Amino acid sequence: MASLELYSKGASVWIPDPDAVWVSALLLQDYSPGKKQLLLQLANGKEVQYPVGSPSDLPPLGNPDILEGENDLTALSFLHEPAVLHNLRVRFLDYNSIYTYCGIVLVAINPYDQLPIYGEEVIDAYSGQDMADMEPHIFSVAEEAYRTMTREEKNQSIIISGESGSGKTVSAKFTMRYFAVVGGAAQQTSVEERVLASNPIMESIGNAKTTRNDNSSRFGKYIEIGFGRKGDIIGANMRTYLLEKSRVVFQASAERNYHIFYQLCASRELPEMRSFKLDAPEHFRYTNQGGDMQIPGTDDLSDLERTRNAFTVLGVQPDQQMELFRILAAVLHLGNVNIQISGRSSDKGYIDPGDRSLAVFSKLLGVEGPQMAHWLCHRRLAVGGEMLIKPMSGQQAVGARDALAKHIYGQLFTWTVQRLNSALRSQRGKARSFIGVLDIYGFETFDRNSFEQFCINYANEKLQQQFNRHVFHLEQEEYVREELVWNRIEFSDNQQCINLIEAQLGLFDLLDEECRMPKGSDESWVRKLYDQHLTGKPHPHFRKPRMSNSAFIVLHFADTVQYECDGFLDKNRDTVFEELINILKASQSELVAELFQQQGNVSSVANGSVRSGKRATREHKLTVGFQFRQSLQMLMDTLNSTTPHYVRCIKPNDLKEPFLFDPRRTVQQLRACGVLETIRISAAGFPSRWTYEEFFSRYRLLLRGPQSLDQAQASCRQALPELIPDPDQFCFGKTKVFFRAGQVAFLERLRSEKLRVAAMIIQSRVRGWLARTRYTRICWATVTIQRYCRGALARRLALTLRYSKAALVIQKTYRMIVVRQLFLMIRQATITIQAFTRGTLERRRYRLLVAERAAVLLQARVRGWLARRAYRRVRAAVVFMQCCARRRAARRELLKLKTEARSVEKYRELNKGMEVKLMQLQLRADHGAREGAALRETLQAEREAASAELQALKAVIQKLESQKHEKPQPCTVISEKEVEERRRAEEKAAQEILQLKQELQVLQREKDSFHKEKEELSARLLEGEKAQEECVTQAVSQASAALSAELDEERRKYQSLLREFTRLEQRYDNLREMTLLTEHAKGHRRTDSTRSLNFEPPSPTLMTPQSLTPLSLSPFPSAFPSPEEVRRVSVTSPVDGRVPVWSSETSMDQLMEKMEVAKDPAVKMKGEDLAHAYDAVRVANKFLESQLRRQQSQKEEEMEALRKQLSQAISGSSSAAQQQDLQELLEAREQECVRLRRELKELKNTVSLRRLLTQVLPSAFSAETTPSPSRRKPAMVTGLFECRKRDENKLIKNLITDIRVDSALSLPPGLPASVLFLCVRQADCSGDQTHARSLCSAAVTALKAALKKHSNDVHMTALWLKNACVLHDLLTQHSPKQTIDSDELVPLTTDVSDLIRALSDLCIQAYQQLLSITENRLQNIIVPALLESEIIPGLSGSAVKLVTSRKRAGSDPRAVGGDAPTMASVLRELGALHTALSRQDLPPTQMEQAFHQLTYLISASALNSLLLRKDMCCWSRGMQIRYNVSLLEEWLRSRGLQAGGAVATLEPLIQAVQLLQAGKKTEGDAQALVQTCTALSGQQIVKILTLYTPHSDLDERVTVNFIRTVQGLLKGRSDGHPQHLLMDVRRVFPVTFPYLPPTVLHAEQLVIPDSLKISFLRRV
Repeated sequence: MASLELYSKGASVWIPDPDAVWVSALLLQDYSPGKKQLLLQLANGKEVQYPVGSPSDLPPLGNPDILEGENDLTALSFLHEPAVLHNLRVRFLDYNSIYTYCGIVLVAINPYDQLPIYGEEVIDAYSGQDMADMEPHIFSVAEEAYRTMTREEKNQSIIISGESGSGKTVSAKFTMRYFAVVGGAAQQTSVEERVLASNPIMESIGNAKTTRNDNSSRFGKYIEIGFGRKGDIIGANMRTYLLEKSRVVFQASAERNYHIFYQLCASRELPEMRSFKLDAPEHFRYTNQGGDMQIPGTDDLSDLERTRNAFTVLGVQPDQQMELFRILAAVLHLGNVNIQISGRSSDKGYIDPGDRSLAVFSKLLGVEGPQMAHWLCHRRLAVGGEMLIKPMSGQQAVGARDALAKHIYGQLFTWTVQRLNSALRSQRGKARSFIGVLDIYGFETFDRNSFEQFCINYANEKLQQQFNRHVFHLEQEEYVREELVWNRIEFSDNQQCINLIEAQLGLFDLLDEECRMPKGSDESWVRKLYDQHLTGKPHPHFRKPRMSNSAFIVLHFADTVQYECDGFLDKNRDTVFEELINILKASQSELVAELFQQQGNVSSVANGSVRSGKRATREHKLTVGFQFRQSLQMLMDTLNSTTPHYVRCIKPNDLKEPFLFDPRRTVQQLRACGVLETIRISAAGFPSRWTYEEFFSRYRLLLRGPQSLDQAQASCRQALPELIPDPDQFCFGKTKVFFRAGQVAFLERLRSEKLRVAAMIIQSRVRGWLARTRYTRICWATVTIQRYCRGALARRLALTLRYSKAALVIQKTYRMIVVRQLFLMIRQATITIQAFTRGTLERRRYRLLVAERAAVLLQARVRGWLARRAYRRVRAAVVFMQCCARRRAARRELLKLKTEARSVEKYRELNKGMEVKLMQLQLRADHGAREGAALRETLQAEREAASAELQALKAVIQKLESQKHEKPQPCTVISEKEVEERRRAEEKAAQEILQLKQELQVLQREKDSFHKEKEELSARLLEGEKAQEECVTQAVSQASAALSAELDEERRKYQSLLREFTRLEQRYDNLREMTLLTEHAKGHRRTDSTRSLNFEPPSPTLMTPQSLTPLSLSPFPSAFPSPEEVRRVSVTSPVDGRVPVWSSETSMDQLMEKMEVAKDPAVKMKGEDLAHAYDAVRVANKFLESQLRRQQSQKEEEMEALRKQLSQAISGSSSAAQQQDLQELLEAREQECVRLRRELKELKNTVSLRRLLTQVLPSAFSAETTPSPSRRKPAMVTGLFECRKRDENKLIKNLITDIRVDSALSLPPGLPASVLFLCVRQADCSGDQTHARSLCSAAVTALKAALKKHSNDVHMTALWLKNACVLHDLLTQHSPKQTIDSDELVPLTTDVSDLIRALSDLCIQAYQQLLSITENRLQNIIVPALLESEIIPGLSGSAVKLVTSRKRAGSDPRAVGGDAPTMASVLRELGALHTALSRQDLPPTQMEQAFHQLTYLISASALNSLLLRKDMCCWSRGMQIRYNVSLLEEWLRSRGLQAGGAVATLEPLIQAVQLLQAGKKTEGDAQALVQTCTALSGQQIVKILTLYTPHSDLDERVTVNFIRTVQGLLKGRSDGHPQHLLMDVRRVFPVTFPYLPPTVLHAEQLVIPDSLKISFLRRV
């Protein structure tokens, strides 16, 4: 048998372990049938003997290393429990991957940590992608459900299960968030917001802290999210199951009650909460039983605020919210009601009339306190037709109190769910299909299990049965589709256990029967269970505990659970006395009365029954178990009618520690949640399946016959029977070949053996060749050594001969040198004596000349000094007069600058650090100057002392010489004594002279050192000045960069707002069309598209804002004024021309219908208030933006001037007075900036208020209206076009709206804009400003209409972008506010500043539309073209993955062959955009910005997909991607687009593929990777290394140690790179349009084709 052959030496097996469940071991000997023991070596090196009784007792085999960390468990070669556990542990601990596929099941392990894998960029990456291609994720399951729903129009369900603390609630929240983003991105309705807002509400009232989970859901819920025809969310509905009401009155140790109670206690100090009389949770019985009042890391006060905000979003008014909180506070006070015991037998319960808690409870609920106190301790009985009142014992009274509290909370929970459903209900008709998200409790087993655990486990039995049948059905579908001959797979069905619980005379049936008994008890019910299922007919799933008679055991599919019968009947009845309910029905609170009035009409599924002394109705006798069975059956019917998707949540440890894996707990949950059952069903059939092409590519060396891929199927069918003798181990399908478990490993062994034999042959040949090569090299080396030895001997002999000859030459030369040196010494002595004698004579004569020259020089210096002193006095007087005059002029200029200063304060703030540095550097410079001056003074003093001492010495020498000359001639007879004295005097004089010379040398050295110090000080001063200049320059440059960055951010925000405005505008147009189609009132008819634009200008007296601004600029033309209209009405327009923008006929109902907002009767806002608030924000933004732009330009000019002044001040050339003036100027401008900022803040409020008052009361501001500026005298300009008013509409149609595409594209760039400007210029020159403005407004409106008309045409969008830019530049060039340098340019007299602003917005809109068209075309082809296309043929053909994961049933078929997108498709789309921009002659900067944005989108999309796809992270695929990226780089460089940063945005993707191709073994490789991949974040680098998968035998998987080394190096990398996993695909770079003043335009220069049909224009 092939599987037994795999148990050979070196094979890996799994053996059981008490701690780790399974441990890996290595076979040290081959196994042969009949052996009783296996010799194994554990991972720690220990050898053990494993007993084997029969082949069935052999330990499970381990999978190949290449499958370690596989993202789909069904892709493993050996499918068994240890393989699944090991694979999950490797992915969770080594790769930090919490999601893993198991066939159709997504296994999610709770990391107990915040992971950055749920952002919007991750949603974008998974949206529209195939589930089999992406890494496992909860978003992938949601995307699969969404795509299947939209494609097949069939309802879907996502079943999320797991035990408490495994992360079910979080998974459900992320699933709903994904649907809200994907299903609401196109429409942006409020339904998605309401769906997400339901989560915090349900968490606060339905979740609590348990010992296993800090946020455990104590109820089950099924949320149906309804979708419309276009896949948008239109509504939702929620169903809940089995709320754990017992938690309201009892909590176990270390647990809490529901979160809402603690949130209310935390907010007790709020003003609106003080009336509830709340206290800390430690003082309430219902919140202090568990002992834990706080959850680490949570803030109950902020959670309550989030809950209240969610209620507001869902339409629950604040007063209703306070009523709800009032009832919850009353429940807390009810728990503190003290029930005392009295009576003879001390069993009668009563409540003190002065009980404070009861008084607060009664006041909060608006009920009578004495009645409540009475009926809490008494009950009414019907005996013989008479009504008797019986007092209850203390224990019974406490039970009645707790039952009332549970009932109130249950009713409130049900009301909240109904309120949420009413808010989430679809308002646009019935949903076309829905996706249900089931967040239900998993299998539970505790030390003490009661009724709640019994119901929960029953629900899991039903869900497991549905799961098993669905998995079995999918497995068999694959076999039928491939036409396999197969035997039916038997799987364990848990129908017997379900029958034990729900069948006739089952556990539930007997429980309900016992509840109907008057004296039924838990003990009698358990005895009936024993009699029915043990004594009578033993049931295989029912047992009795050995040591208890009040419990029973049920053998569930997951585990054996013992249930304690205490409390089963009470919880199943859930009884509340009718008298207490009647008291609550009579409550003064509307909400309390509403809660309990529903009792008579609707039976509550989760809230039990009402008991009274009378015979209750059948409806009130429905038990909790019966209601739960009904609701569960409805759920199962719903799930069976949908396509299910399964998510199994696993809790890795009980300590809630991040990334801690407990194998025993994990295996327990895997067995309970059905994952291992899925593995077993898959293993029972053919778990491994390959297409014939994949099998041929992998195992072609095992096949015989022709090696052709076209005949792959025939080759496989021919060779497989020879490789695997047992025909039951494989099966041939139509497109795939199927294998039993372990057969792929057997084929791998055969392949490895054949490769080993081939390697041995290759090794033998290579070794022989190496030996022959070595022998040849030895022979050649021997001959070479002999040749070199002989040459060395010959060279040694020649060297000896040379040495002998050289010795003779040296002797001869030495003798000659000795004689010559003696001669030279004698001659030198003679010359020296002569020189000293002559020198003495010359020095004597020189001293006389020097003395004479010094006298003359002193005279000249004294006379020059006197003349210069007189000149300096005169010049100082003149300079003083000039300074006085200039100071006076500077002060005047300073006053002028103070009045014009604007944004100096911000410059001051930005340059505070620079001023401090400047002062520090100035202090350092002053200190250095003082030190230099001190040193110079010291040097001067030393010099003077040295010169004085030198003069003294010279005087002594001269005196001695004079005495020597004046001495009388000695007598001819000299005594020996005199000779001796003379000799001593001469020796003494010689010693003094020598001493003086030494001192002179010392002084000279000191002089040199002082000179050197002076030079060093000068150099240091120069360096200090340079450093100071560099610091100032750097500070100025940093401030400039910060201002530029801030300006770019503001520009980006503004353009985002403009994009949002355009989208809202389009949405309004769609809604208006829908309204017009359904409107049947008089006078409401839709006009033709050619008549929708009316360009007839109204008369000046009746000019309205609607006629001045295009209709499409306003999202609500009939109700809301546009921003441009409001600005002209409130700021620039005269009072006479104003009309009220608001129509009094506009109603709130119409506005709500257009906005699709629910008509809540509690909303009291008027339509006028809403519209005024809407316009106030927009107008204020427009006005303030213009103000800020002007201040920005002024600030830049002032900064430039201040830079020049600072550079002059720092250079040291300016005087102290100028620096002081500069400081005063800066302080003055700082004060002025503070004042301007305060005025700007006041202006924001004033503008909004003034605009609102102007609209409401236009006559109130007639006196304050600024008179219109006086019109300038029209200037005479030639070369214009004259357009009559009646031809204006015709001109706009022929030039813009009705022009054909071919005619428009054949026009010269900017021709329509030039013609329109000449017409506007002529109307302005003729003095008709109304006509000029009307023509400009009509042009703007027509351009917007043309953009909407050609919203999917790149060429036409580029054409209108060019015309908008040209018209904007022409109007700006001739604007009255523009400085005109040329004499030929004459400014316009008409104020068109608002239209210039509208044109600027239109340019941005056209640019965004242009990019949007290209992005939409590129979106679906980026990943297939850049990542999946194989342009390099044969690179990855031989590198086939060992076992490929299966495709899901709902996955779309991929395009193959010529239909698959390639890089040519991407370059074709980019080329189309480049052609459109080049044809319109747009500036290169605009083209660079456009392609910078597009290349960023390409890089981000490709990199995000690479980070989420394991099949792309290999060496061969990295080579393909790098080649594809190089094609894109070459295309960009060939068109000169690399300067704008388009190539730089591809750097992250390039570094990612380089990371795939680089070595990943040693520490040096890790350092090289970290140093190279600077554009990637640490998370991205680690993710790529984690996903790296070898696709050939020559490659190896990245080790965990290498990944840890890289992570350690990344921690020390301080490059400031943001730590994110995916790039933001939605990032938009702000666009700037360069202002290019065109040349002077004349009509004679324009070549107008006849196809435009504008011959009615007259040249002027």
